[in-house]
Amino acid sequence: MKVRDIMTRQVITLSPEESIEDAARKLRENRISGAPVVEGGRVVGVVSEADLMKLFESEMSINLVLPSPLEIIELPIRMHRQLKEAAKRIAARRVEDIMTRGVITIDEEAGIEEAARIMAKHGINRLPVIRQGRLVGIVTRADIIKAL
Repeated sequence: MKVRDIMTRQVITLSPEESIEDAARKLRENRISGAPVVEGGRVVGVVSEADLMKLFESEMSINLVLPSPLEIIELPIRMHRQLKEAAKRIAARRVEDIMTRGVITIDEEAGIEEAARIMAKHGINRLPVIRQGRLVGIVTRADIIKAL
């Protein structure tokens, strides 16, 4: 069985210029954990929930070493303020700032065994499917499991 037989053809994609806020909303609304970043029909990157979590983690930091009782009381207020500030910084970023480049893709004519092998080898959950260098679909681990 070929990748083209099991791939999703209507791919939810992101553009490099898209805001992080819009990208996160698109993933959430479509109930997907990642999407290819496409420019001119070509895959230039991929963004996953993990990328968004890394960004959020890098923007948040609470430095408490042996907090005093007053610092413990103040902590929720400080966290709320930091969350709002982090959200503003994140909203100003673009997909191209956090996308994983050098995306691993697979040709639509490849077998599903090859797709499974690539995903396992690289620890990835999805593979953009290409034909002559252009995105034509996406295959996920769930697609492969369903096909078995």
